[in-house]
Amino acid sequence: MEEKTEKSLGLWNRVLSTSVNLPFVKVNREEFLNKELSKFCTPMEVMTAIEEGPLGVLTKKEIDKIANQCISYHLTMVCGTSALMGLPGGWWMAGTIPADITQFYGHILSLMQKLIYLYGWPELTSVNDQLDDESKNIMTLFVGVMMGNKMAIEALTKVVTQVSKNAGVKVSETVMAHYVIKIAQWIGINMTKEGFAKGVGKVLPLVGAPISATITYYTFRPMARRLKKHLDELYDMGMEHKK
Repeated sequence: MEEKTEKSLGLWNRVLSTSVNLPFVKVNREEFLNKELSKFCTPMEVMTAIEEGPLGVLTKKEIDKIANQCISYHLTMVCGTSALMGLPGGWWMAGTIPADITQFYGHILSLMQKLIYLYGWPELTSVNDQLDDESKNIMTLFVGVMMGNKMAIEALTKVVTQVSKNAGVKVSETVMAHYVIKIAQWIGINMTKEGFAKGVGKVLPLVGAPISATITYYTFRPMARRLKKHLDELYDMGMEHKK
């Protein structure tokens, strides 16, 4: 059991490290907000949003519109490059990660950054334009949320109380280390061929059908929707605290 747990942890760490190196994954917060908010805001409002967060200058309807556009874009891109059903058995035991898995989680991580920046999160920290370990911990928590892990939701609720107080957030300062480790292990277990097939089977009974783009759609879209739902809930909590 312990060996299986270590393999699951190692699997997610390999997938994460490989995916974040894709050129489209690292999202520059200022550039993203400037591009998206300029459609709705004045230059002065855009500057305010970049410095203080978009929630003060955008309506909830505008946030929803931009968020849904981001989800649709990445959903289209990931389905266009999908070949998940063609993966050989036992890929998670290999030292390298298949391109399909890398692309899938690359789009998950890119979308995740766009949505959290839209909902007021600070820039994920980087070293030499590469995401650092603390940012990867944050990403692990968010991927856990996107996959429906209750522990990840609990952990992020703890983190969000610190986001409003600090310009940057370090998971190690706000969440006990075992949160990230256990969530990473859980993600790894659910990424194995067996776990993936079970998850897909709930949506498409005929898993053997050669419809990789459809399977990707019904895997990626619920993950994106779960994240937006969680961010909406945090947004509503923030609005309640302001009253």
